Amino acid sequence: MAAPAGESDPASSRRAFPSMSLSAEAAPFVPESQLNCLSEAEKNFSRCSAKLRALRADSVQLREQLNLLFDQLLSENYNKTLDASDVCSLLKHTSCLVPLSQEHLVVKFCQLVHHLLNQLKVIMDEQTLNVLLNYTVTALKDCSAWTHSDVLLALSTVVYGNGPHCQQQVSCLLGEGGLLLQYSSLSQQSMELRHVALNCMANICLRNPGQPPLDEQYRNTCFQVFLKTLLSLKPPDTDEHFYCVVIQAALKGVQYCLSGGKWKFGGGDELGSLLAALKRLMFQGTPGLSVEWPTVLYPAPLPQYEGVPSPKPAEPQAPSAKSKGKDKKTEPEESRGEEKDEEDKESVPALQRGEEGRGSGGTAPKPFPPLFYPSWKLTSSDSEFSDTEGNVQSKLRLSHVRVRQGALHCILAVVKAVEKRTLYGYWSSFIPDSPTGGPPPLTLLTIILKDPSPKVRLCALQVLTAMLDGSRQFLAVAEDTAPPRTSYTPFSFLLATSVRELHRALSLALLAETSSQTLTQVIKCLSFLVANAPYHRLRHGLLTSLWKQIRPYVRHRDVTVRVSALTLYGAVVTTQAPLPEVQLLLQQPDDGSSPQDSALSWRQRNGEVQTSAASSKQSSCTQSPQSPRTPVEKGGSPPWLLKLCLSLVTQPREDHFDGEGGDALEPLPVRLAALQDKTQLMCITMLLGLTYLESSLVKMAAVRALGLYIRFPCLREDVMFVADTANIVLAALDDRSINVRARAAWSLGNLTDTLVANIVGADFQEEFSDMLLLKMLQAATRASADKDRVKSSAVRALGNLLRFLRESQMIRSAFQRPLEEALVALVKTVQSEATMKVRWNACYALGNAFRNPALPLTAWTHDAFSALCHAVTSCKNFKVRIESAAALAVPTHRDCYRDTKQFMCVWHSLVTALEHSEDTNDFLEYRYSASLRHKLSQALLHLLSLSQWQDMPSLGKSLASDEGSGVKKHLAKFFSLEQTEEETDQERDSKGESFPPQQRIKSLKETLKKLKELNSNEVGLEELEGKETVANFLEELLKTCEVS
Repeated sequence: MAAPAGESDPASSRRAFPSMSLSAEAAPFVPESQLNCLSEAEKNFSRCSAKLRALRADSVQLREQLNLLFDQLLSENYNKTLDASDVCSLLKHTSCLVPLSQEHLVVKFCQLVHHLLNQLKVIMDEQTLNVLLNYTVTALKDCSAWTHSDVLLALSTVVYGNGPHCQQQVSCLLGEGGLLLQYSSLSQQSMELRHVALNCMANICLRNPGQPPLDEQYRNTCFQVFLKTLLSLKPPDTDEHFYCVVIQAALKGVQYCLSGGKWKFGGGDELGSLLAALKRLMFQGTPGLSVEWPTVLYPAPLPQYEGVPSPKPAEPQAPSAKSKGKDKKTEPEESRGEEKDEEDKESVPALQRGEEGRGSGGTAPKPFPPLFYPSWKLTSSDSEFSDTEGNVQSKLRLSHVRVRQGALHCILAVVKAVEKRTLYGYWSSFIPDSPTGGPPPLTLLTIILKDPSPKVRLCALQVLTAMLDGSRQFLAVAEDTAPPRTSYTPFSFLLATSVRELHRALSLALLAETSSQTLTQVIKCLSFLVANAPYHRLRHGLLTSLWKQIRPYVRHRDVTVRVSALTLYGAVVTTQAPLPEVQLLLQQPDDGSSPQDSALSWRQRNGEVQTSAASSKQSSCTQSPQSPRTPVEKGGSPPWLLKLCLSLVTQPREDHFDGEGGDALEPLPVRLAALQDKTQLMCITMLLGLTYLESSLVKMAAVRALGLYIRFPCLREDVMFVADTANIVLAALDDRSINVRARAAWSLGNLTDTLVANIVGADFQEEFSDMLLLKMLQAATRASADKDRVKSSAVRALGNLLRFLRESQMIRSAFQRPLEEALVALVKTVQSEATMKVRWNACYALGNAFRNPALPLTAWTHDAFSALCHAVTSCKNFKVRIESAAALAVPTHRDCYRDTKQFMCVWHSLVTALEHSEDTNDFLEYRYSASLRHKLSQALLHLLSLSQWQDMPSLGKSLASDEGSGVKKHLAKFFSLEQTEEETDQERDSKGESFPPQQRIKSLKETLKKLKELNSNEVGLEELEGKETVANFLEELLKTCEVS
């Protein structure tokens, strides 16, 4: 039967193409048309791969053919277009062809493994990983020592990021007496083997995103090896370059260990030893530096109370102005060395970025070796070096740069891995806390100002930024507005000095920095400093100086610099308190050059905007821009910053702005009260429109700005504006971007704060839409289940909404279930293991809910009191305890606490918390123990003032027991006049509340009076005895207070 048309005869096909049995390892078929499109390297790989796959272990002249093919494959540089499966298949097949007895072939095969996997970044399948891992480990055991460096290099490439998948061999490598432990030991003579072994261990510890971390036992073993390597000094007979290479591998290993999952430092001085080694290495290769480095950094004692004096060194004789001038002249000139590594070629005189000389006393300081002066300039001229010697010097300088860079990367990993409160003790080792005479202290600021490599300066700035991030709580005690004390230096003054030193050093770096990338990080670092420093407790002028200095950078030619400058202005404008200093800066008009023109200077297209040569030169300037003069105030002129922001969001953008500078579109919030009505309306309209754009960056910034605007008195009473803002915020809460949702939740919290502030005006509550209020309640409840960044603001909003709701709204059926869900969400959040900020806001929210007398007292109150009682007794964070105690003392009627059992549960919890108010070893918690005792004592007194007959038996038993003795001791201190006068700042840090001793004693007398006036009709003997016990307790307490 003939074959159908269009189909070939199978028999003829078989005759033309004889059948062949293909193995799984056969070379893949590549059509000739596709082969012609490949590069020469890819063609060579395909040819060599086909020949290798055709070889068998019994092939004739196998050794010669393998040698030739390996040489051809190693001679090419490959791109990432090769198929990973082809590479894996080739390596698996080739490993079967190379016996371990042929050591030269083993070395070449290991070189090929490293060459292909390293260049192509191949992600191996599990089978290939196991085959290559077994081969290299076996080669380490069976082959001669001269092959081990190449074998280890191949092994390090195979295990890169695959540590958790190497369970079959990891015990052989890292277990007791493991191969890698032998090669990385300090007793290993070959620095090359130590380097490759350490690199291999680091690659095993590397964790790729989504992977489980390496087993903790092996990770800790590797960390100890890395730490010992960093702590060891260079052997005297070791080449400096090889030593640096070994240190780089150990630094990489430490970084991978700390970044590979949760990490806990061991006991003793492990953290201090690591930081000491890293601090020494972040100055590696510094010319002219001779310092005896400590082996351990110990955390500085952070005083809980400023009443404890610390010894102060004898003050030197007051130097005259002339002596100070002479001191400055004695400081030798310093300059940066030149780097030949990419952008490190830039060199700036260190005097422009260095520490200014300071007088140290009546006698002139002795000259000290100039830091960071190039060693080749100190020793001899360049002409004395041959070309080879010059290359060696350049290579060594590059090695030193990489060590310093690696050390700073490790410090950054430590900052991210260690709890903030633990890290604060080491601040003084990396951030100076006082200007000193003589050589400047070696800190991060030294590197930022003087290191010749912009890459190293960038790393130091990243470390400093990470340290400043979230440091508001620590820096909150900084203060230098009080008159100086002569007997001792308060801790608050030392912190204030650190803030001023940071401002001074970063301002110098801002003027001297030449690398745009590093300059951007300088400005970002300043933004974090401004966002966390308590400027209302510092002397006036820091922000004014910074405001003037940063202005030229909004015209910088680099977009990231401009974005950072605008972000810094936003941080200045939104400092924690509305500072008069900032208000004056905002009211200052333009100084003559139009900010709109400045904005246009990087937006002009095809000559649309013509500028003078001078202004063009100024716009493109990147080095040391001159600070503008102080502007003269002009009545009625909008601030130049406002005009700049409006021009940014209204004028066409350049094409590259979408990808690089979305943050530049963030509209900076301004003090609306200082603007005219027309300008206010323009700002509001602009912000409302920006929230509808697709860009999440713009939407996020606009929602945040609305959250700031809603707090201004001129807008928060406008029902229509509040409603418009609420609708926009609700839409943003459903955005797919977590950043947009976080800003929206924060703005919702601010908006609900406004609602609470408007409760006094009944008209506002009546005019505000019930349905909109219901939507806000439901949205806040949903957001309380989001990530912690969203949750902390969402629960705050829930508390405000529960306080704002009226009884007429709560009895409606539409509100009842959302109301229950909101209350349950708050209780669950207090009970959860969320972050401190989330739990604090949840406790605050429950206190807000208790303030609404119309809220029905159903089953939720029992759960709420139980959650707060658990928080006040067991939470590790004292600020959460303080807020939970405050929430427990909010109800103003005895009925809110329901039955006696619930009432006494609250009482016993507060008493227990008071007894353990000093049980902590953490400085950052202990410093709030006085505030905690203060709040707990207030809460106990509040419960006594609300107590009724049914509570007397239980209260009497409590006060007559040992529990009562402890309560009496603490309450006596609470009412003591001497104790109150000695209260420190942290004891008064309770949301600014003031409870003077006279008011406390008055409250105690009123409580005693209420107790005696209780109606005794139809009261049992047990109640009467309990009342007598409570009354006697209060009378004795009152006598104790009056005597003291």
